[in-house]
Amino acid sequence: MAGIAIMTDSNCGIMPDEGSKYGIYVLPMPIIIDGRTYFEGVDITPEEFHRRQISGASITTSQPSPGDVTAMWDRLLQSFDEVVFIPMSSGLSNTCQTALLLADDEDYRGRVFVIDNHRISVTQAMSVLDARLLAEQGNSGAKIKEILEREALDASIYIAVDTLEYLKKGGRITAAAAAIGTVLKLKPVLTIQGDKLDSFAKARGMKSAFKIMLEALHNDINSRLSHLRDQGLLKVGIANTAMDPDKLEAFKNELARNFPDMEVVYFPLTMSIGTHVGPGGLGIGTIRYHK
Repeated sequence: MAGIAIMTDSNCGIMPDEGSKYGIYVLPMPIIIDGRTYFEGVDITPEEFHRRQISGASITTSQPSPGDVTAMWDRLLQSFDEVVFIPMSSGLSNTCQTALLLADDEDYRGRVFVIDNHRISVTQAMSVLDARLLAEQGNSGAKIKEILEREALDASIYIAVDTLEYLKKGGRITAAAAAIGTVLKLKPVLTIQGDKLDSFAKARGMKSAFKIMLEALHNDINSRLSHLRDQGLLKVGIANTAMDPDKLEAFKNELARNFPDMEVVYFPLTMSIGTHVGPGGLGIGTIRYHK
């Protein structure tokens, strides 16, 4: 046996069958639709998910079972010396805290390293790819955990929601607030800075929301993250739920025009995130990365 296996969950935007392309291993997140449990990228496609969501199916999310987590660890430890596991942020799911407890078991202590670097979606994906690079450079699992947790807050995310319906279903906003917002055609802009998902602004229409997100991202890059920009250590990212391809391409191009000196990274917002965001959602962010 040799080396380190890099493992994550599908909240990063990479599906299980895509993991080998990136040299990582992906645990699928469970999605419960009308009482039946599906697993992202395993037995339901994004197209089927969004079709059922739009048709009014009852959809909720859940964290992976402890047995599914440790089963993947056990398989990987048959071939690798160590496992580095980067789940979604502990502030947005209990998956990370559960994994930290499991990793303290005698069978995994010193062999499995669970990293909480407060990421989700594109920022989580970049952390996973950074972990792979750090492993290739000869760092131990413990060292990778130390580095990525130290850099945890070197990222920023803004999300615009096209419809308030799914935030209402998830209990994020009241039915009255959703009704008023729908009448006024308001698009809420949310932000993730570390652990918490917070309200940031409201806009009339998605183009206006995107402009607000761009301005906020410029502010982050020119203030608290300016030292990383100056070192050439930032990328910008974009993610979405079901959206017209031409519309998405226009947003990607506008993001690139705003940050011409940075690489634009794209991963889709996955089903477990889309459950709460709904179709037509758009997220942009910036992420520190390793070379």
